[in-house]
Amino acid sequence: MAKKKLPFLNREISWLYFNERVLQEAADETVPLIERIKFLSIFSSNLEEFYRVRVATLSRLVNLNDKAKALLGFNPKKVLNEIKNIVVKHERRFENLFQATLINELAQNRIFILNDTQLNVARGEFVRNHFRDKILSNLVPIMIDLEVSFPELKDRRLYFFVRLTKKGSKKGEKYALIELPNNLPRFLVLPETNGLKFIILAEDIVKYCLDDIFYVFNYDVIEAFSIQMTRDAELDIDKNVSDKFIEELKTSLDKRKKGKPMRLLYDTEMPFDMLSVLVSKLKIEAEGLIPGNRYHRFKDFIAFPNVGSKELEYPPVEPLKVKGLHRTESIFNKLSERDYLVNLPYQSYDYIILFLREAAIDPKVTEINITLYRLAENSKVINTLINAAKNGKKVNCVVELKARFDESANIFWTNRLMEEGVNVNYGLTDYKVHSKICLVKRIEKGRPVYYANLATGNFNEKTARIYCDHSIFTAKKEITGDLLKLFTALNKKTIAKDFKCLIVSPLDSRNRIYELINREIKFAKAKKPAYLILKVNSLADEGVVEKLYEASNAGVQIKLIVRGICCLVPGVVGFSENITVISIIDKFLEHARVFIFGNGGKEEMFLSSADLMSRNFEHRVEVGFPVLDEQVKNEIRDIIEFQLQDNVKARDITKLNNNKYHKNRLTAKVRAQVQTYNYLKNKHNS
Repeated sequence: MAKKKLPFLNREISWLYFNERVLQEAADETVPLIERIKFLSIFSSNLEEFYRVRVATLSRLVNLNDKAKALLGFNPKKVLNEIKNIVVKHERRFENLFQATLINELAQNRIFILNDTQLNVARGEFVRNHFRDKILSNLVPIMIDLEVSFPELKDRRLYFFVRLTKKGSKKGEKYALIELPNNLPRFLVLPETNGLKFIILAEDIVKYCLDDIFYVFNYDVIEAFSIQMTRDAELDIDKNVSDKFIEELKTSLDKRKKGKPMRLLYDTEMPFDMLSVLVSKLKIEAEGLIPGNRYHRFKDFIAFPNVGSKELEYPPVEPLKVKGLHRTESIFNKLSERDYLVNLPYQSYDYIILFLREAAIDPKVTEINITLYRLAENSKVINTLINAAKNGKKVNCVVELKARFDESANIFWTNRLMEEGVNVNYGLTDYKVHSKICLVKRIEKGRPVYYANLATGNFNEKTARIYCDHSIFTAKKEITGDLLKLFTALNKKTIAKDFKCLIVSPLDSRNRIYELINREIKFAKAKKPAYLILKVNSLADEGVVEKLYEASNAGVQIKLIVRGICCLVPGVVGFSENITVISIIDKFLEHARVFIFGNGGKEEMFLSSADLMSRNFEHRVEVGFPVLDEQVKNEIRDIIEFQLQDNVKARDITKLNNNKYHKNRLTAKVRAQVQTYNYLKNKHNS
């Protein structure tokens, strides 16, 4: 009998449904107005990266033969067409939301975004003076000869495609490109008038002053329309990690700017004959041609100036304290008594910095080991590690140079650390080191004692203000012993296995996760209570999906909280009738990975750096770790329960893929992120 095909949603299509949830936040009237504009920015930035990486990968697979496509499990060309159809719908909703809704709501708040056709004489003079003083010298148009090759458009840069003509004549028309420099401020706040606030974008300033740019030509009609190219951003590098690796990576980053065109966004007001010229010269494929609006690179709107009231943004949240930890008391002494948990961003990231700072100056500390994946621009973490080295500590840093889109920053920090005497190991040949772990060695009474910090998020104080993560301090020997084994291997550029306590990729994770699920299946088959609660950013590994279907069919009750990609399809008869999935999109980005197993009434909980994706099992060094302290476990469990009860910002993930808001029997509104903050405030300030 043939095996039934597993319900499995294509990961790219699932990702687009996730980005639609971001768009929903921009449409949510309960979200402050400026925050709604920021969600449009996040949606746009997400989509840009999606084209640069995921669509780029699919486009490489298009020419596979039928046999290869069968092994792949889907037809790349078909998926690319589906992607375009969904993206075009999303772009229409985006445009309508911005132009018809948010701009009107800004106007209701006496804030107006003006374009080049809406300037009166006084504001026009102000704009032209600003253009001549601040912008004109930065612009050098490229005059285009249609008989020769078209200039290379840079990745994600803003351009104007310009046509110069004389009224009533098509003869002698000229074309030009104008690139808007990246360092050009995107927004200009105009002088206020009678309590009315005005903002104009850089591209509208340029359009208003086109005659100042092309004054040397004898043309009386100048048309300019914005375009933006998104290119293939995948790195093509030699995986041989050698002394030349950093130079090779730098070269690859330079090539990234010249990758294959993936998407051309264009202003739909552009005349068809101009668009035809552009498309023919750029040789872009049909699925990469995306109609847009007059404003591209919308990710810049994350910095949209709030010239109105404070109520137009979320109020700043004061980071909370962690009860029992104090700035003037030794964290090491505290950890000899029990574990401590920091829930980010609700509680202060300063505790992680204080832990590293104490290690840097404590005479008893001899060694610090840490993995670094994404780092803040002005990193306190880095400065603390440098000071530790200056204080004579042995500091070993595993810096992952291949952290996508953070490669340049990580190269900079690698060089800085090495200059200051820190031992830097820039990753492994075939695996990204994605774990978030730190181990401190301290000599007490002549013997080494170890203290650790393990987290679901990076050692990055900037993202810690907006990412929801859990960070645990512990001195428990079963965890620190495994960490010592892992760091010993990493510092030798190898991978250890057979850990007693930790769940480590790429050698152990899949088997350990399967074992834990199998244990619940065994309980269910014995007619005992059996359940799983898994919280991740993405669930895309086919093996895990199949194992969860098996557990569901055995009677295991499964609750999933998945922010992004979810290839598992819940509620399908014969596969997933006992599985529910929700996704929470709110003010903060849900980033923690939490795995909870019923274990026959002796509930076990793990935190992890890993999502449930094939790359996390097979191509990365990830660390999952048990939560052994009962106080810490109970606190995380309460937070997870708030998320399962959320009926304000949670969406149901179903086979319909319609992102409907989650409803439950609770009469009161439960917004998990607000509930979590209030819970921690009451618990830790008492």
